[in-house]
Amino acid sequence: MSSFIIEGGHRLKGEIRPQGAKNEALQVLCAVLLTDEPVRIANIPAIADVDNQIQLLSHIGVSVRKNAPGDFTFQATHLNTAYLDSAEYVERTAALRGSIMLLGPLLARFGRAVMAKPGGDKIGRRRVDTHVLGLQKLGARFDYDAARGLFVATAPRLNGAYMLLDEASITGTANIILAAVMARGTTTIYNAACEPYIQQLCRMLTNMGARIAGIGSNLLTIEGVASLHGTTHTILPDMIEVGSFIGMAAMVGDGITIRDTAYEQLGIIPYTFRRLGITVDHRGDDIYIPHHDTYEIDTFLDGSFMTFADAPWPGLTPDLLSVLLVVCTQAKGSVLIHQKMFESRLFFVDKLIDMGAQIILCDPHRAVVVGHGGAQRLRAGRLTSPDIRAGIALLIAALSADGTSTISNIQQIDRGYEDIEARLNAIGAHITRTH
Repeated sequence: MSSFIIEGGHRLKGEIRPQGAKNEALQVLCAVLLTDEPVRIANIPAIADVDNQIQLLSHIGVSVRKNAPGDFTFQATHLNTAYLDSAEYVERTAALRGSIMLLGPLLARFGRAVMAKPGGDKIGRRRVDTHVLGLQKLGARFDYDAARGLFVATAPRLNGAYMLLDEASITGTANIILAAVMARGTTTIYNAACEPYIQQLCRMLTNMGARIAGIGSNLLTIEGVASLHGTTHTILPDMIEVGSFIGMAAMVGDGITIRDTAYEQLGIIPYTFRRLGITVDHRGDDIYIPHHDTYEIDTFLDGSFMTFADAPWPGLTPDLLSVLLVVCTQAKGSVLIHQKMFESRLFFVDKLIDMGAQIILCDPHRAVVVGHGGAQRLRAGRLTSPDIRAGIALLIAALSADGTSTISNIQQIDRGYEDIEARLNAIGAHITRTH
Protein backbone atom coordinates (compact mmCIF):
# COMPACT_ATOMS: atom_id res chain seq x y z
CA MET A 1 0.00 0.00 0.00
CA SER A 2 1.40 3.40 -1.04
CA SER A 3 1.97 6.23 1.44
CA PHE A 4 2.98 9.88 1.47
CA ILE A 5 5.75 11.09 3.76
CA ILE A 6 5.24 14.82 4.33
CA GLU A 7 7.83 17.08 5.90
CA GLY A 8 5.70 19.82 7.39
CA GLY A 9 6.46 23.47 7.93
CA HIS A 10 7.60 24.42 4.41
CA ARG A 11 5.88 27.46 2.92
CA LEU A 12 4.48 27.14 -0.59
CA LYS A 13 4.92 29.86 -3.21
CA GLY A 14 4.27 30.15 -6.93
CA GLU A 15 1.63 29.10 -9.42
CA ILE A 16 -0.55 26.01 -9.68
CA ARG A 17 -3.29 24.96 -12.09
CA PRO A 18 -6.30 22.84 -11.22
CA GLN A 19 -6.90 19.62 -13.12
CA GLY A 20 -10.03 18.91 -15.12
CA ALA A 21 -13.15 18.30 -13.03
CA LYS A 22 -13.39 14.69 -11.88
CA ASN A 23 -17.15 14.69 -11.42
CA GLU A 24 -17.78 16.23 -14.83
CA ALA A 25 -15.41 13.78 -16.51
CA LEU A 26 -17.24 10.75 -15.11
CA GLN A 27 -20.53 12.10 -16.54
CA VAL A 28 -19.44 13.21 -20.00
CA LEU A 29 -17.47 10.00 -20.57
CA CYS A 30 -20.76 8.07 -20.28
CA ALA A 31 -22.30 10.30 -22.96
CA VAL A 32 -19.95 8.89 -25.63
CA LEU A 33 -22.11 5.75 -25.62
CA LEU A 34 -25.05 7.67 -27.11
CA THR A 35 -23.59 7.96 -30.61
CA ASP A 36 -21.55 5.88 -33.04
CA GLU A 37 -19.69 9.01 -34.18
CA PRO A 38 -16.38 10.27 -32.72
CA VAL A 39 -16.53 12.34 -29.52
CA ARG A 40 -13.40 14.25 -28.53
CA ILE A 41 -13.01 15.35 -24.90
CA ALA A 42 -10.18 17.56 -23.61
CA ASN A 43 -8.91 18.39 -20.12
CA ILE A 44 -9.61 14.89 -18.80
CA PRO A 45 -7.84 14.46 -15.45
CA ALA A 46 -5.38 11.57 -15.16
CA ILE A 47 -6.77 10.18 -11.93
CA ALA A 48 -7.66 6.66 -10.90
CA ASP A 49 -11.46 6.93 -11.03
CA VAL A 50 -11.45 8.51 -14.49
CA ASP A 51 -8.81 6.09 -15.81
CA ASN A 52 -10.97 3.20 -14.59
CA GLN A 53 -14.03 4.67 -16.32
CA ILE A 54 -12.09 4.93 -19.60
CA GLN A 55 -10.87 1.34 -19.24
CA LEU A 56 -14.43 0.20 -18.62
CA LEU A 57 -15.62 1.92 -21.81
CA SER A 58 -12.78 0.28 -23.72
CA HIS A 59 -13.76 -3.15 -22.42
CA ILE A 60 -17.34 -2.55 -23.56
CA GLY A 61 -15.95 -1.95 -27.03
CA VAL A 62 -15.55 1.82 -27.26
CA SER A 63 -12.60 2.83 -29.41
CA VAL A 64 -10.29 5.04 -27.34
CA ARG A 65 -7.56 7.17 -28.94
CA LYS A 66 -5.26 9.40 -26.93
CA ASN A 67 -4.46 12.58 -28.86
CA ALA A 68 -2.40 14.27 -26.14
CA PRO A 69 -2.27 14.26 -22.34
CA GLY A 70 -5.84 14.71 -21.15
CA ASP A 71 -7.20 14.74 -24.73
CA PHE A 72 -9.01 11.63 -26.01
CA THR A 73 -11.29 10.68 -28.88
CA PHE A 74 -13.94 8.04 -28.21
CA GLN A 75 -16.08 6.18 -30.73
CA ALA A 76 -18.80 3.74 -29.66
CA THR A 77 -19.50 2.12 -33.03
CA HIS A 78 -19.10 -1.60 -32.39
CA LEU A 79 -19.93 -2.41 -28.78
CA ASN A 80 -19.71 -5.81 -27.15
CA THR A 81 -22.99 -5.81 -25.23
CA ALA A 82 -22.37 -9.43 -24.18
CA TYR A 83 -19.56 -8.08 -21.97
CA LEU A 84 -22.23 -6.51 -19.74
CA ASP A 85 -23.10 -9.98 -18.46
CA SER A 86 -19.54 -10.99 -17.67
CA ALA A 87 -18.20 -11.38 -14.15
CA GLU A 88 -15.39 -8.95 -15.03
CA TYR A 89 -17.89 -6.21 -15.93
CA VAL A 90 -19.75 -6.70 -12.66
CA GLU A 91 -16.49 -6.58 -10.70
CA ARG A 92 -15.31 -3.41 -12.46
CA THR A 93 -18.59 -1.55 -12.03
CA ALA A 94 -18.84 -2.56 -8.38
CA ALA A 95 -15.47 -0.91 -7.74
CA LEU A 96 -16.36 2.42 -9.40
CA ARG A 97 -19.32 4.51 -8.32
CA GLY A 98 -19.29 6.55 -11.53
CA SER A 99 -20.12 3.41 -13.49
CA ILE A 100 -23.76 3.72 -12.43
CA MET A 101 -24.14 6.51 -15.00
CA LEU A 102 -23.66 3.93 -17.76
CA LEU A 103 -27.24 2.79 -17.08
CA GLY A 104 -28.92 5.73 -18.80
CA PRO A 105 -27.02 5.74 -22.10
CA LEU A 106 -26.99 1.93 -22.38
CA LEU A 107 -30.77 1.83 -21.89
CA ALA A 108 -31.28 4.69 -24.34
CA ARG A 109 -29.22 3.15 -27.11
CA PHE A 110 -29.44 -0.61 -26.55
CA GLY A 111 -32.46 -1.11 -24.29
CA ARG A 112 -30.56 -3.11 -21.69
CA ALA A 113 -28.04 -2.50 -18.91
CA VAL A 114 -26.63 -4.28 -15.87
CA MET A 115 -26.02 -2.62 -12.49
CA ALA A 116 -23.95 -3.95 -9.63
CA LYS A 117 -23.90 -2.23 -6.27
CA PRO A 118 -21.60 0.73 -6.99
CA GLY A 119 -18.39 1.38 -5.06
CA GLY A 120 -16.65 4.64 -4.19
CA ASP A 121 -15.86 6.48 -0.97
CA LYS A 122 -16.85 4.94 2.34
CA ILE A 123 -18.56 8.07 3.64
CA GLY A 124 -21.92 6.64 4.63
CA ARG A 125 -24.96 5.32 2.83
CA ARG A 126 -25.19 6.57 -0.74
CA ARG A 127 -28.48 5.37 -2.09
CA VAL A 128 -29.24 4.96 -5.77
CA ASP A 129 -33.03 5.24 -5.53
CA THR A 130 -33.10 8.45 -7.60
CA HIS A 131 -31.37 6.71 -10.50
CA VAL A 132 -33.71 3.73 -10.45
CA LEU A 133 -36.95 5.63 -9.87
CA GLY A 134 -36.15 8.15 -12.59
CA LEU A 135 -35.32 5.48 -15.16
CA GLN A 136 -38.43 3.54 -14.17
CA LYS A 137 -40.47 6.68 -14.89
CA LEU A 138 -39.04 6.57 -18.42
CA GLY A 139 -40.16 2.97 -18.80
CA ALA A 140 -37.20 0.89 -17.64
CA ARG A 141 -37.79 -2.36 -15.76
CA PHE A 142 -35.37 -3.55 -13.07
CA ASP A 143 -35.09 -7.25 -12.22
CA TYR A 144 -32.84 -8.50 -9.43
CA ASP A 145 -30.51 -11.41 -10.19
CA ALA A 146 -30.04 -12.88 -6.71
CA ALA A 147 -27.45 -15.41 -7.85
CA ARG A 148 -25.06 -12.69 -9.00
CA GLY A 149 -26.26 -9.91 -6.71
CA LEU A 150 -27.06 -7.39 -9.46
CA PHE A 151 -29.92 -5.67 -11.24
CA VAL A 152 -30.73 -6.13 -14.92
CA ALA A 153 -32.49 -3.12 -16.46
CA THR A 154 -34.45 -3.45 -19.70
CA ALA A 155 -36.39 -0.94 -21.77
CA PRO A 156 -37.38 -1.87 -25.33
CA ARG A 157 -38.44 1.75 -25.65
CA LEU A 158 -38.03 4.73 -23.34
CA ASN A 159 -40.84 7.29 -23.17
CA GLY A 160 -40.68 10.81 -21.84
CA ALA A 161 -42.32 11.52 -18.49
CA TYR A 162 -42.75 14.14 -15.80
CA MET A 163 -40.82 13.47 -12.60
CA LEU A 164 -40.22 15.31 -9.34
CA LEU A 165 -36.99 13.95 -7.90
CA ASP A 166 -36.99 13.08 -4.20
CA GLU A 167 -33.48 14.51 -3.93
CA ALA A 168 -31.38 16.72 -6.18
CA SER A 169 -28.88 13.92 -6.84
CA ILE A 170 -26.11 14.98 -9.21
CA THR A 171 -25.37 11.53 -10.62
CA GLY A 172 -29.06 10.61 -10.52
CA THR A 173 -29.94 13.70 -12.55
CA ALA A 174 -27.12 12.94 -15.00
CA ASN A 175 -28.30 9.36 -15.47
CA ILE A 176 -31.88 10.44 -16.18
CA ILE A 177 -30.70 13.11 -18.65
CA LEU A 178 -28.50 10.59 -20.46
CA ALA A 179 -31.52 8.33 -20.94
CA ALA A 180 -34.13 11.01 -21.64
CA VAL A 181 -32.30 12.69 -24.54
CA MET A 182 -33.20 9.69 -26.75
CA ALA A 183 -36.56 8.82 -25.20
CA ARG A 184 -39.74 9.27 -27.20
CA GLY A 185 -41.57 12.47 -26.26
CA THR A 186 -40.87 15.08 -23.62
CA THR A 187 -39.27 14.54 -20.22
CA THR A 188 -39.60 17.10 -17.43
CA ILE A 189 -37.24 16.79 -14.47
CA TYR A 190 -38.13 18.95 -11.46
CA ASN A 191 -35.76 19.30 -8.49
CA ALA A 192 -32.96 18.42 -10.88
CA ALA A 193 -29.39 18.99 -9.75
CA CYS A 194 -27.98 22.08 -11.46
CA GLU A 195 -24.26 21.97 -10.58
CA PRO A 196 -21.82 23.20 -13.25
CA TYR A 197 -21.08 19.50 -13.98
CA ILE A 198 -24.72 18.96 -14.97
CA GLN A 199 -24.72 22.18 -17.00
CA GLN A 200 -21.61 21.01 -18.85
CA LEU A 201 -23.16 17.61 -19.57
CA CYS A 202 -26.29 19.30 -20.93
CA ARG A 203 -24.25 21.63 -23.15
CA MET A 204 -22.25 18.72 -24.50
CA LEU A 205 -25.44 16.79 -25.26
CA THR A 206 -27.06 19.78 -26.99
CA ASN A 207 -23.93 20.05 -29.14
CA MET A 208 -24.56 16.40 -30.03
CA GLY A 209 -28.10 17.24 -31.13
CA ALA A 210 -30.10 16.85 -27.91
CA ARG A 211 -32.89 19.30 -27.07
CA ILE A 212 -32.62 20.46 -23.47
CA ALA A 213 -34.24 23.57 -21.98
CA GLY A 214 -33.70 25.04 -18.53
CA ILE A 215 -29.94 24.41 -18.30
CA GLY A 216 -28.64 25.91 -15.05
CA SER A 217 -32.00 25.63 -13.29
CA ASN A 218 -33.64 22.85 -11.29
CA LEU A 219 -36.34 22.40 -13.93
CA LEU A 220 -35.17 20.66 -17.10
CA THR A 221 -37.31 19.95 -20.15
CA ILE A 222 -35.93 17.43 -22.61
CA GLU A 223 -37.42 16.65 -26.01
CA GLY A 224 -36.19 13.24 -27.08
CA VAL A 225 -34.45 12.80 -30.43
CA ALA A 226 -33.93 9.69 -32.53
CA SER A 227 -30.13 9.91 -32.63
CA LEU A 228 -27.14 11.99 -31.59
CA HIS A 229 -23.94 12.86 -33.42
CA GLY A 230 -20.33 13.44 -32.43
CA THR A 231 -18.90 16.57 -30.86
CA THR A 232 -15.89 18.07 -29.10
CA HIS A 233 -15.99 19.07 -25.45
CA THR A 234 -13.62 20.62 -22.90
CA ILE A 235 -14.01 19.78 -19.22
CA LEU A 236 -14.06 22.61 -16.67
CA PRO A 237 -11.32 23.02 -14.06
CA ASP A 238 -12.11 21.06 -10.91
CA MET A 239 -13.76 23.46 -8.47
CA ILE A 240 -13.09 21.10 -5.55
CA GLU A 241 -9.39 21.23 -6.32
CA VAL A 242 -9.57 25.02 -6.62
CA GLY A 243 -11.14 25.15 -3.16
CA SER A 244 -8.54 22.73 -1.81
CA PHE A 245 -5.75 24.98 -3.13
CA ILE A 246 -7.35 28.10 -1.61
CA GLY A 247 -7.40 26.44 1.81
CA MET A 248 -3.87 25.10 1.40
CA ALA A 249 -2.58 28.53 0.32
CA ALA A 250 -4.15 30.20 3.36
CA MET A 251 -2.58 27.71 5.78
CA VAL A 252 0.89 27.21 4.31
CA GLY A 253 1.26 29.68 1.45
CA ASP A 254 3.65 32.56 0.92
CA GLY A 255 1.65 33.87 -2.01
CA ILE A 256 0.06 31.37 -4.39
CA THR A 257 -1.66 32.04 -7.72
CA ILE A 258 -4.23 29.49 -8.85
CA ARG A 259 -4.37 29.76 -12.64
CA ASP A 260 -7.34 29.22 -14.98
CA THR A 261 -10.00 28.53 -12.37
CA ALA A 262 -13.18 29.18 -14.42
CA TYR A 263 -13.94 31.66 -11.64
CA GLU A 264 -17.51 32.38 -12.70
CA GLN A 265 -18.34 28.68 -12.24
CA LEU A 266 -17.08 28.52 -8.63
CA GLY A 267 -20.32 29.78 -7.14
CA ILE A 268 -20.21 30.32 -3.39
CA ILE A 269 -16.74 28.79 -2.88
CA PRO A 270 -14.63 32.01 -2.87
CA TYR A 271 -17.18 33.76 -0.62
CA THR A 272 -17.08 30.85 1.84
CA PHE A 273 -13.30 31.15 2.26
CA ARG A 274 -13.62 34.92 2.62
CA ARG A 275 -15.96 34.31 5.57
CA LEU A 276 -13.02 32.57 7.22
CA GLY A 277 -11.07 35.81 6.92
CA ILE A 278 -9.00 34.56 3.98
CA THR A 279 -8.08 37.04 1.26
CA VAL A 280 -9.22 35.61 -2.06
CA ASP A 281 -8.03 38.02 -4.76
CA HIS A 282 -9.88 37.54 -8.07
CA ARG A 283 -7.61 38.40 -11.01
CA GLY A 284 -9.27 37.69 -14.34
CA ASP A 285 -9.68 33.93 -14.39
CA ASP A 286 -7.01 33.47 -11.71
CA ILE A 287 -7.10 33.59 -7.92
CA TYR A 288 -4.26 34.96 -5.78
CA ILE A 289 -3.99 34.01 -2.10
CA PRO A 290 -1.40 36.13 -0.23
CA HIS A 291 0.56 35.05 2.84
CA HIS A 292 -1.61 34.88 5.97
CA ASP A 293 -0.10 35.09 9.45
CA THR A 294 -3.61 34.26 10.62
CA TYR A 295 -7.22 34.72 9.54
CA GLU A 296 -10.35 35.32 11.58
CA ILE A 297 -13.69 33.57 11.15
CA ASP A 298 -16.64 35.88 10.56
CA THR A 299 -19.77 35.70 12.71
CA PHE A 300 -23.43 36.06 11.84
CA LEU A 301 -25.15 39.42 12.30
CA ASP A 302 -26.67 38.36 15.62
CA GLY A 303 -23.22 37.48 16.98
CA SER A 304 -23.63 33.72 16.82
CA PHE A 305 -20.63 31.85 15.48
CA MET A 306 -20.35 30.75 11.90
CA THR A 307 -21.95 27.57 10.55
CA PHE A 308 -20.96 25.93 7.27
CA ALA A 309 -23.44 23.38 5.95
CA ASP A 310 -23.53 21.57 2.65
CA ALA A 311 -26.46 22.03 0.27
CA PRO A 312 -27.37 21.34 -3.36
CA TRP A 313 -26.00 23.85 -5.87
CA PRO A 314 -25.81 26.81 -5.66
CA GLY A 315 -25.22 25.96 -2.00
CA LEU A 316 -21.90 24.80 -0.60
CA THR A 317 -20.66 21.52 -2.06
CA PRO A 318 -20.18 18.74 0.52
CA ASP A 319 -16.88 17.82 -1.11
CA LEU A 320 -15.21 20.90 0.41
CA LEU A 321 -16.33 20.56 4.02
CA SER A 322 -13.35 18.34 4.96
CA VAL A 323 -10.93 20.98 3.64
CA LEU A 324 -12.82 23.82 5.33
CA LEU A 325 -12.71 21.95 8.63
CA VAL A 326 -8.91 21.64 8.49
CA VAL A 327 -8.48 25.29 7.50
CA CYS A 328 -10.63 26.33 10.47
CA THR A 329 -8.26 24.63 12.92
CA GLN A 330 -5.74 27.45 12.38
CA ALA A 331 -8.23 30.34 12.23
CA LYS A 332 -9.21 32.75 14.99
CA GLY A 333 -12.69 31.86 16.18
CA SER A 334 -15.07 28.94 16.24
CA VAL A 335 -17.20 27.35 13.58
CA LEU A 336 -19.80 24.58 13.30
CA ILE A 337 -19.33 22.23 10.36
CA HIS A 338 -22.62 20.53 9.48
CA GLN A 339 -22.23 17.67 7.02
CA LYS A 340 -25.84 16.82 6.24
CA MET A 341 -25.52 14.36 3.40
CA PHE A 342 -23.09 11.63 4.54
CA GLU A 343 -22.98 10.25 8.07
CA SER A 344 -19.39 8.97 8.01
CA ARG A 345 -17.57 11.85 6.37
CA LEU A 346 -16.49 13.59 9.58
CA PHE A 347 -15.01 10.54 11.26
CA PHE A 348 -11.50 11.50 10.10
CA VAL A 349 -11.43 14.32 12.69
CA ASP A 350 -10.02 11.96 15.32
CA LYS A 351 -6.74 12.11 13.38
CA LEU A 352 -6.79 15.91 13.50
CA ILE A 353 -7.49 15.84 17.23
CA ASP A 354 -4.42 13.61 17.65
CA MET A 355 -2.48 16.29 15.74
CA GLY A 356 -3.55 18.91 18.29
CA ALA A 357 -6.67 20.35 16.66
CA GLN A 358 -9.46 21.46 18.98
CA ILE A 359 -12.54 19.76 17.55
CA ILE A 360 -15.68 18.43 19.20
CA LEU A 361 -17.44 15.78 17.13
CA CYS A 362 -21.04 16.37 18.22
CA ASP A 363 -22.54 13.51 16.22
CA PRO A 364 -21.88 11.86 12.82
CA HIS A 365 -23.01 15.01 11.02
CA ARG A 366 -21.71 17.92 13.09
CA ALA A 367 -18.35 19.08 14.42
CA VAL A 368 -17.38 22.25 16.28
CA VAL A 369 -13.89 23.55 15.48
CA VAL A 370 -12.17 25.97 17.86
CA GLY A 371 -9.37 27.63 15.91
CA HIS A 372 -5.86 28.02 17.26
CA GLY A 373 -5.46 31.39 15.55
CA GLY A 374 -2.02 30.28 14.42
CA ALA A 375 -0.79 30.26 18.02
CA GLN A 376 -0.33 26.50 18.10
CA ARG A 377 0.65 24.53 15.05
CA LEU A 378 -0.59 21.03 14.42
CA ARG A 379 1.70 18.11 15.30
CA ALA A 380 2.89 15.55 12.78
CA GLY A 381 1.17 12.19 12.88
CA ARG A 382 0.60 8.79 11.29
CA LEU A 383 -2.54 9.19 9.26
CA THR A 384 -4.78 7.13 6.97
CA SER A 385 -6.86 8.52 4.11
CA PRO A 386 -10.43 7.17 4.44
CA ASP A 387 -11.78 8.87 1.31
CA ILE A 388 -10.75 11.33 -1.41
CA ARG A 389 -11.71 14.57 0.30
CA ALA A 390 -10.59 13.60 3.81
CA GLY A 391 -7.33 12.51 2.21
CA ILE A 392 -6.56 15.93 0.73
CA ALA A 393 -7.65 17.58 4.01
CA LEU A 394 -5.18 15.42 5.94
CA LEU A 395 -2.49 16.26 3.40
CA ILE A 396 -3.09 19.98 4.01
CA ALA A 397 -2.92 19.38 7.76
CA ALA A 398 0.37 17.49 7.39
CA LEU A 399 1.88 20.28 5.27
CA SER A 400 1.15 22.76 8.07
CA ALA A 401 2.27 20.52 10.94
CA ASP A 402 5.50 20.48 12.91
CA GLY A 403 7.54 17.41 11.99
CA THR A 404 7.15 14.61 9.48
CA SER A 405 3.79 12.92 8.90
CA THR A 406 2.86 9.74 7.06
CA ILE A 407 -0.43 9.27 5.21
CA SER A 408 -1.26 5.72 4.17
CA ASN A 409 -4.00 4.46 1.83
CA ILE A 410 -3.20 7.31 -0.55
CA GLN A 411 -4.82 5.48 -3.45
CA GLN A 412 -7.92 7.26 -2.15
CA ILE A 413 -6.25 10.62 -2.85
CA ASP A 414 -5.09 9.36 -6.26
CA ARG A 415 -8.73 8.69 -7.15
CA GLY A 416 -9.42 12.42 -7.14
CA TYR A 417 -6.14 14.39 -7.42
CA GLU A 418 -3.78 14.11 -10.38
CA ASP A 419 -0.07 13.79 -9.59
CA ILE A 420 -0.68 15.86 -6.49
CA GLU A 421 2.73 15.43 -4.85
CA ALA A 422 4.64 16.56 -7.96
CA ARG A 423 2.49 19.64 -8.40
CA LEU A 424 2.81 20.64 -4.74
CA ASN A 425 6.53 19.87 -4.59
CA ALA A 426 6.97 22.24 -7.55
CA ILE A 427 5.81 25.13 -5.35
CA GLY A 428 7.79 24.20 -2.24
CA ALA A 429 6.20 21.17 -0.56
CA HIS A 430 8.33 18.23 0.62
CA ILE A 431 6.22 15.14 -0.16
CA THR A 432 7.65 11.71 -0.94
CA ARG A 433 5.62 8.76 -2.22
CA THR A 434 6.60 5.33 -0.92
CA HIS A 435 5.35 1.92 -2.05
